[in-house]
Amino acid sequence: MMKGGMGNMMKQAQMMQANMQKAQAELAVTEVEGVASNGMVKITMTCNNAVKRVFIDEAAMDDRETLEDLMLIALNDARAKAEATSEARMKGMMPAGLKLPF
Repeated sequence: MMKGGMGNMMKQAQMMQANMQKAQAELAVTEVEGVASNGMVKITMTCNNAVKRVFIDEAAMDDRETLEDLMLIALNDARAKAEATSEARMKGMMPAGLKLPF
């Protein structure tokens, strides 16, 4: 009887692993956009932190220090959105209380 239970657990673990791999593949192409100063700077990246596009409004190019700050704000905003999207996607797949670094 114990063998059947262990086999069932292994099957469930394999299904969970397959689902997680599928979710990770989907997140690798899911894009989020970080924005700074009402859209003067926008950074688009995937949920696995690959930066895809950078938009800088011409008005933001007047001051280098300000532009650098806006780039950081937009990048951090995009990273936070990617992390939140990843956590939300993976949350339903993990047992309660288990947190993985995605």
